[in-house]
Amino acid sequence: MGKDIIFFTALYIRLSREDGDKEESDSVSNQRKLLTEYIENKQEFILKGVYIDDGYSGTNFERPEFKRMIRDIEEREINCVIVKDLSRFGRDYIDTGRYLERIFPDIGVRFISISDGIDSLKQVYDLMLPIKNIFNEQYARDISKKIQATVKMKQHAGEFIGAFASYGYKKSPSDKNKLVIDEYPASVIKRIFDMYISGIGKQKIARILTEEGILCPSAYKRLNGEPYKNCNYRENCYWTYSTVNSILHKEIYTGNMVQGTKHQTMRSKQNRVAKEEWIVVSKTHEPIISRETWEKAQSMLNRRTRQLDLVTNQNIFAGFIRCGDCDAAMAKVSWKRADSTRSESFYCGTYKRYGNKYCTPHTMPLKVLEQIVLKDLNKIINGINDLDKLMKENEAVSEKNASSQLQKQIDRLNTELEKTRKWKQSLYEDYKEELLSKEEYAAYRQDYTEKELLLEKQIHALQMSQDEEEHHALESSWVTRLRELKEVKTLDRSIIVEMIDRIIIYNDRRIRIIYNFSDELEELFDRCLHIRN
Repeated sequence: MGKDIIFFTALYIRLSREDGDKEESDSVSNQRKLLTEYIENKQEFILKGVYIDDGYSGTNFERPEFKRMIRDIEEREINCVIVKDLSRFGRDYIDTGRYLERIFPDIGVRFISISDGIDSLKQVYDLMLPIKNIFNEQYARDISKKIQATVKMKQHAGEFIGAFASYGYKKSPSDKNKLVIDEYPASVIKRIFDMYISGIGKQKIARILTEEGILCPSAYKRLNGEPYKNCNYRENCYWTYSTVNSILHKEIYTGNMVQGTKHQTMRSKQNRVAKEEWIVVSKTHEPIISRETWEKAQSMLNRRTRQLDLVTNQNIFAGFIRCGDCDAAMAKVSWKRADSTRSESFYCGTYKRYGNKYCTPHTMPLKVLEQIVLKDLNKIINGINDLDKLMKENEAVSEKNASSQLQKQIDRLNTELEKTRKWKQSLYEDYKEELLSKEEYAAYRQDYTEKELLLEKQIHALQMSQDEEEHHALESSWVTRLRELKEVKTLDRSIIVEMIDRIIIYNDRRIRIIYNFSDELEELFDRCLHIRN
């Protein structure tokens, strides 16, 4: 069967000491050799790319090369993925199962795990697959706990345990846990503090450094042979407001070791730790700036705020719109027309700050976006109403699985609660980038806080219903809420916060709207269709 089909193939390789990977058998070179030998002399496979995440944990999918592979799959450049074993693909059994049992089959991607004997083209997945994934995750969890205990002990001893030294420092050649000054970037650090104290703003500092051709921290590290990548998949070489702001807040430049600022969870990105819980050890290395300079800069940082006209800068979509290419937040631009009417459009934040050398405008008029979102949301609401009859006809089937379906709803709400907290945190990044004023940031943060409380109440209510077994299996909190709306006539901030997870805008004005209830609603329609058939 497979010999008649050409498969444009991706070889995916991952290695992480944090997962307890074995040095020899799971090395990048050995994985590459095994995978290339597998497709060698097999005419059905055409190699399109090798994707390598070296040093990235398998407990989540926040890996740059994995994301690049998924983008290539979405663009139909790849329709086959081959890995050495399931643990190379991922150790999180929930997300791994979602890719292998739902996403890949839906878009026609063949998946092969050589060591596990899995080939989605030749047979259905082994019933033991979820169990294998659970064991993979549990193994990673146990290893992670042991590593974290060792890391904490070293941090409290003032030893540097990061993969990359902060810009301005490098690891000592004789002791990798000790920092020494890297003279060239250290001079840039001193200059940044001096410029800021003299009254030059962070955005202007970034522009000056970029125009002078001074490499930003990530580009400087790559130039020196370090396999460093920042959070954005594009390897930017320009300075940003965020980079300058981060440097000005780093106490490490005073000679104090500051660690434990983030905590890595099993199923998410690194979470920020409260400042009072950071591990700070004094005088562990040579300072780049004096204590007096540091305190003066911190005093200025604490009292400076940017005041904007809230009437002309209100934005109901703030924090929800991202560029489809560079993933930067979209910025709203407002101007007066010749007839004195006001026009408003969104532009890619990277393009707005640094020009078309780094990204394109991705222009989207505010009114057009409002109309598209409003029309799409009402279309979903109308579709919900059409399900009522089918749901009532199948009440007996629904009641049989009520308990398990209710638990799924609770799990989904918990996932949504986690996403809400993540987007609430991302608002602060937009505020730092000066895409939001202080007042807007406070107002929108309050919106997310209210949504958190709403989700917590929904979860509590469903848990109570689960105990009493009174909830209808096909019903859900989101279905109920959408039915209550009946029709949305105008969009406001509360509707956006309640209904939308994020909006992605591409350069050709294509729009992808991801709702808070997207996965739940899709499964509901699938189940109703299954019952009908």
